[in-house]
Amino acid sequence: MNEETVIAIVEDDPNIADLVELYLRREGYRPYQATTGERALEIVEQRDPRLLLLDIGLAGDIDGLEVCRRVRATSAVPIIFLTARDDEVDRVLGLELGADDYVTKPFSPRELVARVKAILRRTEAAPTVTAAAIVAVGEHIVVDRGRREVTRRGQPVPLATREFDLLHHLAEHAGLALSRRQLIDGVWGHDWVGDDRTVDVHVRQLRRKLGPDLDLVTIWGVGYRLDA
Repeated sequence: MNEETVIAIVEDDPNIADLVELYLRREGYRPYQATTGERALEIVEQRDPRLLLLDIGLAGDIDGLEVCRRVRATSAVPIIFLTARDDEVDRVLGLELGADDYVTKPFSPRELVARVKAILRRTEAAPTVTAAAIVAVGEHIVVDRGRREVTRRGQPVPLATREFDLLHHLAEHAGLALSRRQLIDGVWGHDWVGDDRTVDVHVRQLRRKLGPDLDLVTIWGVGYRLDA
């Protein structure tokens, strides 16, 4: 990482924003702060950040959920939500809108930086494109790991970072019943701390975006199986 890696910190508590900026700068990132949704959207347009740290509970006319909705309309940039401990409904809604992860306040800045690094490693990795990097999911869906692109019936389908990673992981293990914990470990990482229901939210998003062409089966009491 270097100072060319721009990260937007969208947080209206200056103490939290300044602390997060300090830790990100120590790791060589270039952070920009925004205290309003309007300013956040300006930074996305002007600075092209590689990742957004986005507080759900922003004051003003545009809260964090609306920022996420507007960003997702045009961009797949990774988004990590910063949420209050009692905002479970908002966390789920944020994931459904296309957020990649969330961190609950109060949080450890070191944990947050570790989440940032993990997501950027996945999105910025450039694997050698081989036949194995392009996986057919059924007859009409193709997952291209090298380009991080999913097409359905020849048309690109925009997926958030975690949605893509989850689909690719399921495709690599097609035909196997995977528990939610196995999917968390394989996609989010062994050290991820959060609710296993996050998997269910992302599965709903994949089903909504890819429709009946995605033969993804719920294994009750276990998890999911992709039949390809």
